[in-house]
Amino acid sequence: MNVPPPRRPRAGPANDSEPRSGEPPSPPSAGRGAGGRFFLAGDIGGTKTLLALADDAGIVRERRYPSRDWGEFPALVRAFLDEAGAPRIDAACFGVAGPVQDNRAKTTHLPWRVDGAALAAAFRIGRVEVVNDFAAAAQGVAALAPADLVTLQEGRPLAGAPRLLVGAGTGLGVAALIPAGNAWRTVAGEGGHIGFAPADEDQLAVWRHLARPGGRVTAENVVSGPGLAAIYAALQKVSPGGTALADPAAIAEAALTQPQARRALDLFIAAYGAFAGDLALLFMARGGVYLGGGIAPKILPLLEEGGFVRAFRQRGAHAALMPDFPVRVIRNERLGLLGALAIAAMRDEKA
Repeated sequence: MNVPPPRRPRAGPANDSEPRSGEPPSPPSAGRGAGGRFFLAGDIGGTKTLLALADDAGIVRERRYPSRDWGEFPALVRAFLDEAGAPRIDAACFGVAGPVQDNRAKTTHLPWRVDGAALAAAFRIGRVEVVNDFAAAAQGVAALAPADLVTLQEGRPLAGAPRLLVGAGTGLGVAALIPAGNAWRTVAGEGGHIGFAPADEDQLAVWRHLARPGGRVTAENVVSGPGLAAIYAALQKVSPGGTALADPAAIAEAALTQPQARRALDLFIAAYGAFAGDLALLFMARGGVYLGGGIAPKILPLLEEGGFVRAFRQRGAHAALMPDFPVRVIRNERLGLLGALAIAAMRDEKA
């Protein structure tokens, strides 16, 4: 089945205190959904976790939780389902920021373990699938509206060509959508952990700041929230100036007025663009390069200034190809949740 576009949630706050709409709470009963089935979906990240309950007509309840407020994931699921009236779930999918094996995942930036079989048994769910968070997010791309996207480079999109999703947040995620007949196959992995290649002296200073004996510097060490803090610290070593800052959000805000912070953010954007350009060539993603994650929408005005696209295009012998790749920023933070919901419904239909 094709999951219908999520309708406006009937109830459920977007965070722990504010409702998503002014409608009074009306949690579903423990019986069947309006369309006969209930689906549970989750987007699990190091900073936030989004959970949604849906029936065949769309989302009926949705909540956002600060991830670090919960010691383990099953307790969070229990709280969400209890609020929803403990409905019987037919299928569930959880997108997890971390490697997935045998339907289980250990979150990269949390001490959580997400075990599909254990969750199915504990909550009497017919089927639970655990996937990489960017595998889920990739499936959510098709559900986006034009208003959810901001174009950095129009490009010349090719119908049926691979698409690429890259997203910096607490970590750095990557997934590709590869055409497979009349459908799309998601290829997800830990692309954020490939090696970081410095492109100039400032980036080399960052590499040296992060390098440890016997270790390696990855793209995620630089292109992420913690990476922005590392960039600022590295630049302070080379050329001290401005206020000592360690919080990525504070650095991004200070970039409006403080030269050192702006220098750090410009370096971050250049490294981000170079990383996306490398992967665009890897997959020949002429279907579009999409920037997800939590950081891009927050620094959108700076991304639109052109530094990202300049670094994206600097591909040496293949630089002439790069203007043809469409590049767009995703402003909808619910991308992974919508994708996980689509996977849950799709797998349930195939079962």
